[in-house]
Amino acid sequence: LTVVRSGGPSCVVSTSSLFLVDLAGSERVKKSGVENTGMDEAISINVSLTALGRCIYAMADKRGKIKPPFRESKLTRLLQTALSGGGRTSLI
Repeated sequence: LTVVRSGGPSCVVSTSSLFLVDLAGSERVKKSGVENTGMDEAISINVSLTALGRCIYAMADKRGKIKPPFRESKLTRLLQTALSGGGRTSLI
């Protein structure tokens, strides 16, 4: 959801974005017993969640020597603007 507001005496344009992501799809393939297409989907979900974890770890690095790997998955690429530090992010 992106909201653009313009106008007022100073003609300032404000843009806001809201990302809602359900990260509850983590699957243990052996435990869930999924096969074929379901297994491919579970593997993709786990790869995306691992990439998200790497991005969060890199951003939390105090030395700042690790560059967040946003290009590793579609999820991290979509959330790059939300995670890059230009706004507020909350994980629930």
